[in-house]
Amino acid sequence: MLVLASGSPYRRALIARLVPGALAVDHRVDERAVQSELATASPDAIAERLAEAKAASLAETYPEAWILGSDQVVDHAGEILGKPGTPAAAEAQLRSLAGQTHRLVTAVALRDPTGHWHRHTDVHLMTLRSLDDETIARYVAADAPLDCCGSYRIEARGVTLFDEARGNDPTAIEGLPLIAVARLLREAGFPES
Repeated sequence: MLVLASGSPYRRALIARLVPGALAVDHRVDERAVQSELATASPDAIAERLAEAKAASLAETYPEAWILGSDQVVDHAGEILGKPGTPAAAEAQLRSLAGQTHRLVTAVALRDPTGHWHRHTDVHLMTLRSLDDETIARYVAADAPLDCCGSYRIEARGVTLFDEARGNDPTAIEGLPLIAVARLLREAGFPES
């Protein structure tokens, strides 16, 4: 059995494409506490640590399962942009990203039933086009990306905000790099359907 340690509807939809019978369960990690502990760490290290912590938080409950954790951060010139939570914060994030390139870091950690870890970190270079305040406000009202780090939904109207997205796995932008996850599952010995 594969358990996805996530309450994210985006990750749940993605994992269902790969493993239709996967169980999705909310992780038990205080993400802000982990980020505070890692305040001086790199954005990549923070995403990696959170992905592992999410999977580890369910290991006792599901000891015989493969457990997958994932985390995503926007790295804008060394500053981490999280989920905005409000339209005003989303608009502010998009104003700061407009016309620039940022790093979108997506980390996954797979814990197999023997307790071994299999990890992958995906990095996309995302370039937003120049955006005026009216375009930003209209976009935020239309897509309501309040639960998306960076304040965009690439799988919806957010794609119109970009000039370029460079990386290896387009599903990583949505929250779960399925090419890497499929490889990790094979390497871990997860039974293929």
